[in-house]
Order: sequence, then structure tokens, then C-alpha cells
Amino acid sequence: MTFSIVARCAQTGQFGVAISSSSPAVAARCAFARAGVGAAASQNVTNPGLGPVMLGEMAGGAAAAAAVAAAVAADRFADYRQLLAIDGAGGVAIHSGGFALGVVGEAMGRDCVAAGNLLADPGVPAAMVAAFEATGGALGDRLMAAMRAGLALGGEAGPVRSAGMLIVAEQAWPWAELRIDWLDEGCPIAALGRAWEVYAPQAGDYVTRALAPAAAPSYGVPGDE
Repeated sequence: MTFSIVARCAQTGQFGVAISSSSPAVAARCAFARAGVGAAASQNVTNPGLGPVMLGEMAGGAAAAAAVAAAVAADRFADYRQLLAIDGAGGVAIHSGGFALGVVGEAMGRDCVAAGNLLADPGVPAAMVAAFEATGGALGDRLMAAMRAGLALGGEAGPVRSAGMLIVAEQAWPWAELRIDWLDEGCPIAALGRAWEVYAPQAGDYVTRALAPAAAPSYGVPGDE
């Protein structure tokens, strides 16, 4: 029902998750990241509580593999889950339970890890990792390249209806959190890419508005001069 990539930018220290599914609002339940700590995804027959477990373990100093193992140990239904994590050192880990749905795929790469279930092709995660590694620029650009590559190989075995991207930087709140929660028609990954194109040039300005509002640029809306 889902394919995703969890990654970091070694240059900026940002962490991010990009994800898509036939289910509604997939990013709201499945994508997790914490500034300075790492990122994780909890998918398949989803238990959203496992995302905070993995981040909590990594915040305490655990590597990604130990964080995923802790989440598996904490869940009596771990055989139904698919979990991904990346830690602050770039270490990655995956758990795909024996009851993960349909065609399951996994791939690990440099500063990234991808996985999916109910896939059209088991090579979808490997295509995502290859695209992430081959793409330069901002973390969001690389995440979108990975999602497009996964979709090009077939993505999920059926139409996807939602997609999302979560990126954290230095602050406690998301640096970018973009979601397409449901589309009856059209491609949510394409819509997410367009949202990223609009948001990316402004992302730093929104941080300035929070931390130093007097220095923030105007956007020309009524009352904003």
C-alpha cells in the first residue's frame, strides 16, 4: 500500500521522509523526523506509535538498527509492520514483517533507505535509492527525484492517492511539511512536486519569520508591507 524513502543530507544535517500510498493522508500517519536526531517511517498495516519509539531511541544515542529493533520489540504485531530509520551518522535499517502485504521491496544506500509493500515491482526501492544518490541539490529535490523514480518503475500496484514530504533542519518544528492527502484524479506525487517547487524558495524565510520577524521579507499580501 506504500512506498517511501527516509534520508539525510550530510551537508546541511537535515533529515527527511517522502512517501506515497493508495491510502488517504499517508504522511500524517507514517512519516517521522526530529531535528538533530534522525528520521523514520512506520508503514504497511501502520502503527503510528512506532515512529516516536524509533526517534526516541535514536535521541538517546541508539543507532538506526537498534532503534528499529526496539520498535519491533515494543509491538506485539511487528510481523504486520514495515519500518525504516536513519540516524545522525547516516546509519540505516529496515524491518519488513512476514505479514507485510503483497510484493515487498527494500534498499539501502548512502544516507538513505527505501522500502515498500504491495509494489508493482520489487525493484522500486532500489530505483528510489539510485535516484536519490544520483541527484544533487537540496534534500527535498533528492527526495522528489526518488519518488518519481519509484513511480516510474510502477510504484504501488494500483493508483496512488496521497503523498507527503517531511523535512526537519535545526528547529524543533518541521522545516517543510507538505502533504497531498487525497486526489480522486491525477497524481499526488506530481502535485507534491509542484508544492515543493513553490515552497522551497520560501522555506528559509518562514524560519526567519519565526526567529527574527523584523527581518522577514514581505510577501505582498494585504497588511504585509
